[in-house]
Amino acid sequence: MSNALSRMMAQREWILADGATGTNLFNMGLESGNAPEFWNEKHPDRILKLYQMAVDAGSDLFLTNSFGGNASRLKLHGAQRRARDLSRISAELGREVADRTERPVVVAGSVGPTGDIMAPMGTLTHALAVEIFHEQAEGLKEGGADVLWLETISSPEEYKAAAEAFLLAQMPWVGTMSFDTAGRTMMGMTSAGMADMVETLDHKPLAFGANCGVGASDLLRTILGFVGQGTERPIVAKGNAGIPKFVGGHIHYDGTPELMAEYACLSRDAGATIIGGCCGTMAIHLSHMREALETRPRGPRPGLDTITEKLGAFSSDVDGTGENAPAPRRTRRRGG
Repeated sequence: MSNALSRMMAQREWILADGATGTNLFNMGLESGNAPEFWNEKHPDRILKLYQMAVDAGSDLFLTNSFGGNASRLKLHGAQRRARDLSRISAELGREVADRTERPVVVAGSVGPTGDIMAPMGTLTHALAVEIFHEQAEGLKEGGADVLWLETISSPEEYKAAAEAFLLAQMPWVGTMSFDTAGRTMMGMTSAGMADMVETLDHKPLAFGANCGVGASDLLRTILGFVGQGTERPIVAKGNAGIPKFVGGHIHYDGTPELMAEYACLSRDAGATIIGGCCGTMAIHLSHMREALETRPRGPRPGLDTITEKLGAFSSDVDGTGENAPAPRRTRRRGG
């Protein structure tokens, strides 16, 4: 197995990941409802630009344009048979950018959720989920991805199926879940539950954590939940650039570069090793995050008061682990 990310984590106290995929591609002309993965073939120059913007802004690691590149998601566009090819191309383009960069840069093959509900609540069986994830993993591996990057997962069963698929592909991986419902994932997983779950897997991730969700404050509270569980596994923090708001008919994230710089340092101080942004995070945000991580000294682990003071209020009063935590709502969300 490739161990580029393991080597980097052994040499560094923190690693800066990339920002948004969807937000940046929409700014390049992608229309809502279209599959970004088609751009790997139709507009490779724009995907190369996406990757290069992250590298130029200081990212040590970037995700490929393959979030929705599994057969289940591509079936919505009649392209389920293209899953392996489109994922391979996304990684090949990433490899091109990383290999021409003078400093080490990790190419992480993005793998998003299938979009289906796992049985018995839904129709997606464990075996089929493994098959779907394995196909995409093989494509990303063929394209030269250093590591697989599972993201925006809500179901622990889907997370486990992906881990099994990545073992079949003989690829190292990182896996994050999205905690967007009062500290829980859409399917009810808590930060403590996830920290325990990853240690039960036969093929454990190199690092685990949270991405997307609500806002930076909520994500930091989830990171503290991982740390509080006593995990020694490296943690990933990849939060949105503020809160989404409709402005002029478009979704706008209100997180400033300065706020994301604060978020990056608080993530590091809270215990995260790999720090990046998700929806709304642009190159300018990444540049400020990089500068802050390089110039601001490490501080004490932040408390909840410090987080809200610097990043804003939490979206709920509970972190999902209390007895009075609300039941999760049923919503869908796409990363980036």
